[in-house]
Amino acid sequence: MRLLQRCVQILLPPQRTVFSTESLCGLCKGSARPRLYSNSLLRASVAGMASLPQQRYQYFLVLDFEATCDTTPIQPQEIIEFPILKLNGQTMEIESIFHTYVQPVYNPQLTPFCTQLTGIIQSMVEGQPTLQQALQMVAEWMDKENLLNPDVSSVFVTCGDWDLKTMLPGQCQHLGLQAPDYFKQWINLKKAYSFAMGSWPKSGLPAMQEGLSLKQEGRLHSGIDDCRNIANIMKEMARRGFVFKQTSPRIET
Repeated sequence: MRLLQRCVQILLPPQRTVFSTESLCGLCKGSARPRLYSNSLLRASVAGMASLPQQRYQYFLVLDFEATCDTTPIQPQEIIEFPILKLNGQTMEIESIFHTYVQPVYNPQLTPFCTQLTGIIQSMVEGQPTLQQALQMVAEWMDKENLLNPDVSSVFVTCGDWDLKTMLPGQCQHLGLQAPDYFKQWINLKKAYSFAMGSWPKSGLPAMQEGLSLKQEGRLHSGIDDCRNIANIMKEMARRGFVFKQTSPRIET
C-alpha cells in the first residue's frame, strides 16, 4: 500500500488538477459532461481499488427498464425508459452512461398509474426513439465504449430476471426484432445478494439497501435512479469481498 501511495504522489503532484469526462448517450447523444477530480479524491479512489477483490468481468452494465403499466396487465407491455451504467469492474465506479426514454407504439398514452409509479409523464416519451431505434443507439454506444471488443469482458446486471428474461425478449418478439446476443446473459442482483448475505431481498432494492446500510438515491422506479442504486449496492458488496458471477443461463435463439 505504501508503494501504491508513493506512486500516486509521484504521478499526481499536489498542485495539479485532473479532468475526466463521463460519456452520455440518449437524450444528449454525443455530448460529454466534464467532471473535476481533486488529487485527494484520486488518491482515495486508488486506495479503494487496492482493497477491492478481483472481479471476473472488466465491466458491469447496470440496466433497469421501466415499462408501460396499469392497475391491470397491459398487453403488450412496452419499454419506456432504457438506462445503462458502465461500471468499471476494478474500481466499481461509473465510467459512462447510456440513457433514453422510449416511445410506446401499441399503447402510446401512459396511464396515471404508470406516471405515478415511474415519474415518467407523457411529454417525456413523445417524440422519443422507438425500441428498434433505441437498440441501435445502444449498439452504437457499446461500440464507442469498446464493449463489443471480444477481448473486453462485460456482463449486464439487473435487479431480478424480468428485464432481460421477460421484458426485452417479449417486446422484441412482438415487434419481430432480434435482441442482440449481449442481452442474453446477465447477473440477477437479488440472487447475488442472497449468495452474499444469506437472505432473499423480498422487496428488492429497498431490502438490499437496508441490509447493507445504504441510503436510497433519487426515486424508486425511476430507471436511471434504480441503476445508480444498483451500482451503489454492487460497490458495497464488492467492498465486503464479494465476487460477482453470471446467474442466468445463456439464452439460445
